[in-house]
Amino acid sequence: MKTTWIERGLMRDLEAEGTDAYRLWTIAGGWVERFGPDVLISFKNQAARERLTTEYFMWAEAMDFNAQRMFERFLPKRNEERTAPKLILGDSNISSRSVVMERGLRFEIDFSIGYSVGLFIDQRENRSFVRKSAPKRMLNCFAYTCSFSVAAAIVGANTLSVDLSKKSLERGRANFVVNNLPARGHHFIADDVFEVLPRLSRKGEKFDLIVLDPPTFSRSHRGRTFQVESDFGGLLMAALEVADRDCRILLSTNCAALNERAIEVMARFCLKASRRAGSFHSEPRPVEFPPNSGASTVWLTLR
Repeated sequence: MKTTWIERGLMRDLEAEGTDAYRLWTIAGGWVERFGPDVLISFKNQAARERLTTEYFMWAEAMDFNAQRMFERFLPKRNEERTAPKLILGDSNISSRSVVMERGLRFEIDFSIGYSVGLFIDQRENRSFVRKSAPKRMLNCFAYTCSFSVAAAIVGANTLSVDLSKKSLERGRANFVVNNLPARGHHFIADDVFEVLPRLSRKGEKFDLIVLDPPTFSRSHRGRTFQVESDFGGLLMAALEVADRDCRILLSTNCAALNERAIEVMARFCLKASRRAGSFHSEPRPVEFPPNSGASTVWLTLR
């Protein structure tokens, strides 16, 4: 993977559009990200940690970039080994929470609450596409901190955010608050997506934009397991039952075994099985991301 540190001109462009959360550098063994006043180094091994840290300081000095704090986190292969980022430089008395900007939207970040800090910056262009699509009713499955819901709500959509974690949805509610969005028209359900979708279908609910961004693996409170490689198709089939005629559906995964081509093949099979038709496209990765980095994402537009 041949990459370089983000250039000064690109940083100026991002900040001019109201964005201060973005990738600074990516290598095979990890990456460096900016979240407002703070920096997070994510690494897969000790050699990558040392390289990322050493070269960050060299880059920051050359760019006259002064982060308030620096955090680091190890990127394990197994989910159960994940831990929250660790503060390695800066004042430990400062709140672990902060607010970052993305094209004028505001999102709460928290470095102490868990492995993920609250915003996946590789989805920036997909959130922008949600805003451009101007949906009326949006369903956000595996919503986490509801950044996609905020993107839809800011252009007037009613939203339904579903996630197993009540704590994540509370953080999602906080994101609505920091964006001065009203509570009316926005609902949050802490439950298994696979149980919620059939209930919505039985009620005759329909949505014109659906986000499916499941974890690679999860286990519900009732013991149901989800493995994205084998279960993504079933998830899409269930979502199609609540998809309006011209619905746009985001299919997204971080599973290395599922690239965009594999996602499209899976989705075409589901369309055929459900006797529906649609077209596909992918939004570009954020400009500071190298090829084949970040989540694999495909938009399905029904017709």
